[in-house]
Amino acid sequence: MAPQRAGIQSVEVGFSLLQVLAASRGPLMLRDLAAAAGMSAAKAHRYLVSFQRLELVIQDAATTRYDLGPAALKLGLASLSRLDSVKLARQRMGPLMEQIGQTLALAVWGNQGPTMIHWEESPQTITVNLRLGDVMPLLSSATGLCFSAFMTARQNALKNRLALLLKEELARAQKAGHQDVPANMAEVTERLDEVRHHGLARVVNTLLPGVAGFCAPVFDADGHMVLGMVALGSLANFDPAWDGAVATPLKAAAAQLSADLGFMAA
Repeated sequence: MAPQRAGIQSVEVGFSLLQVLAASRGPLMLRDLAAAAGMSAAKAHRYLVSFQRLELVIQDAATTRYDLGPAALKLGLASLSRLDSVKLARQRMGPLMEQIGQTLALAVWGNQGPTMIHWEESPQTITVNLRLGDVMPLLSSATGLCFSAFMTARQNALKNRLALLLKEELARAQKAGHQDVPANMAEVTERLDEVRHHGLARVVNTLLPGVAGFCAPVFDADGHMVLGMVALGSLANFDPAWDGAVATPLKAAAAQLSADLGFMAA
């Protein structure tokens, strides 16, 4: 382990007050703020006086409640403007692969739909005909189902576009006689509701024979889905359970990345 660097303990202690305010759904009374930060009200007050001078914290004169101030907002916006969701996701792929033991990928919404932009193969490599830049189908891939479910739920500007793409893909599947996709728009709606219920999408033996896959959504500070984290592997050694050894850590990793990008779940 790297040696711990010397720091200023009082700064670290005081920062706990800012963390409590950031996690709170609204302004807090001094006693509640202090208790949540694990310190006495008198000690918390001294920190809050300094934070007010720095405009990191404000106090409402009528209610005496404390909240984050304009300086905290400036810091947050500056940090968000420098975040790169894809870069952050790629940094986490190695540890996640070690935990899951399956091939991982990243996808974003491109001009034609959900597009693969990064791929890391597990030692348990499966043979697939996917390449970087491939656009994934909306109804027969976990990636497509994930984007369809969460982008229509949160991004109004894309609802009409997605609805049209779903109808077009459904018509092509019906014409080709595919049995591995929903038969009509009512079943599409049910499938997307299932994805939202579980918090990620799953396909088993659908897009690729003998292969299962999950895709978990990553959201930005505005609640927009910015990318999908994908895991796939052979059914011989891939756990397809919704709460299994693949889905659980993948979903947790996507949720943590969303939180790091400023997303606050309802």
